[in-house]
Amino acid sequence: MSMLAGIDMESFEENYRDAQGYHRRTEQLKREGFRHSLIFNVGSVALERYLVAVCHLYGKEPLNHNFICLMNAAEQAVAFPPELNKDIRALDFIFGICSLDDYFHGVPEPEDADRVLAMCRQVHALFDPGHIAAMRAVMRTA
Repeated sequence: MSMLAGIDMESFEENYRDAQGYHRRTEQLKREGFRHSLIFNVGSVALERYLVAVCHLYGKEPLNHNFICLMNAAEQAVAFPPELNKDIRALDFIFGICSLDDYFHGVPEPEDADRVLAMCRQVHALFDPGHIAAMRAVMRTA
């Protein structure tokens, strides 16, 4: 099996760019004093897109786009600090994603907005610019 099997650089680039955009917007919303629920929700989208980008970069297919499934796939490729891994997975409980029959979107607290922003910063820092550059070069010649 090829080392490049499953790697989708086009989807990586799209998700990584979108994640960075949502992340910057979340930082801006925080600086400008917007509601913590808005900061949390936009930050959660940024975090999801970062995790999807990790999956595309390393050819890992998540079963779903909830945080638990994304982490199950992403942690196969990147070493996440245990506390960050646990915190990201816990987001599904705030969103109430565990049950489709009884969906409940919890109300994020101010500390949840701060936590999701910190998680975005931590996940962004896990991206290896050298690996990204190498994959871009390999894909250009493939």
